[in-house]
Amino acid sequence: MNLKNSWWKILGALLVIYVAIAGLTGEVPRQPILNETIRNVYFHVPMWFSMMVLMTISMVRSIQYLRSGNIVRDQQALSFAHTAFALGIIGFLTGAIWGKFTWGSAFPVDPKLIAVEVGLLIYAAYFIMRGSFEDEQKKARLAAVYNIFAFAAFMPLVWILPRITDSLHPGNGGNPAFGKYDMDSQMRMVFYPAVVGWILVGIWIASLRARILNLEYKKTEI
Repeated sequence: MNLKNSWWKILGALLVIYVAIAGLTGEVPRQPILNETIRNVYFHVPMWFSMMVLMTISMVRSIQYLRSGNIVRDQQALSFAHTAFALGIIGFLTGAIWGKFTWGSAFPVDPKLIAVEVGLLIYAAYFIMRGSFEDEQKKARLAAVYNIFAFAAFMPLVWILPRITDSLHPGNGGNPAFGKYDMDSQMRMVFYPAVVGWILVGIWIASLRARILNLEYKKTEI
């Protein structure tokens, strides 16, 4: 491994290991209802941040493909979208577990939860659509356009709509942001590294997937 080019991968892995240990064993505020479940903030929330970053990169790669016609950019767009979707599913499931203990229901009728479900279905349709075409260039062009519109639809769904209506999630529908009352300085020393660590690991995974797709494509061409 070339350390000069791989330092960020090592950093990401070390941060995730640190978060796993400190997040499960460190001291946390003893808040009513939340209690020990507050530790989920180290895992649930960073998944969403990582998902958003990877979706953004995927969208940028789709734009680059449309401008250049370089199939590698389309492979990268697909790989980053795949990894973002996987992180979104993990974020959704960790949120469901958290909601079961704090709200009394894993899947309450909540605007942000519904928005995320719709958003993930939009991206699921992106993957299904790609499987409907045989021609690589035609598939890549249509997928790139769809990916851009999927990103443009997903962000308002998750970030804007829940904020203009009532929502159980902190920071939405008039509720104070989570960290305003619950997160102390000791938790921030774990939370921020968790966000950075999962973003770096997510980019690493997506990059590996893109390289595998490129190798498979070259093999098919040969």
